[in-house]
Amino acid sequence: MFPIKNINDLIPQKFPFVMIDQLDDSDETSTRCSFTIRDENIFTVDGAFREAGLIENIAQTAAARVGFIAMMEKKDVPVGFIGAVKNLEINDLPKTGETIVTEIKITNTVFDVTIISGTVCLGDKIIAQCEMKIVINPELKAS
Repeated sequence: MFPIKNINDLIPQKFPFVMIDQLDDSDETSTRCSFTIRDENIFTVDGAFREAGLIENIAQTAAARVGFIAMMEKKDVPVGFIGAVKNLEINDLPKTGETIVTEIKITNTVFDVTIISGTVCLGDKIIAQCEMKIVINPELKAS
């Protein structure tokens, strides 16, 4: 089943705001996605993928998890929002042509709010990490 390369079926974001290429793996507590940095990306400036892109990449990895679950349950993909970002650390910015791998781990879920820890790696090096609060609106569906 993995990898799932048709990411547009799993996330509510659409071009040019898609910051993941494929869902590499997902289970009950974690999800991993990969993304190759391109010059034409809206968060790529002077050949480097900027901080806002890394944050959105983490959020979209969480969105892919929710979308994968919805797909398995044959439901519509719900829309979520970043509620908060905490303890953000950015150690490096990936360059055009490099592929990052992002993993999120679920640390807590209360009603429609999920707390995740996200880690972005370039090879064996952690280049970004944070905790994020994701709020899912079950009434809004991706179009």
